[in-house]
Amino acid sequence: MTIVFCDVSDVVDAEAATIDLIARLALGAKRLGCELSLQGASDDLLALVFFCGLGEALRVELERHPEEREERGGVEEERELPDPSL
Repeated sequence: MTIVFCDVSDVVDAEAATIDLIARLALGAKRLGCELSLQGASDDLLALVFFCGLGEALRVELERHPEEREERGGVEEERELPDPSL
């Protein structure tokens, strides 16, 4: 299948109209036997795409670089809590 790459890096405002346009582009590409793939999407646009349930249909993957990952909080040691009835 042919993949059509759509550069959305200049999309500033992620809103429903933007998702509608992207979905229409994806449908048009599918009708022509192609698949639409978004490139350069902002975090806001990605969040809206996934909120609308179009992440898989638009070939969007969330990629996070190691320096962007949140570190897990420290693990507390297991211990006995004092008995409140005493």
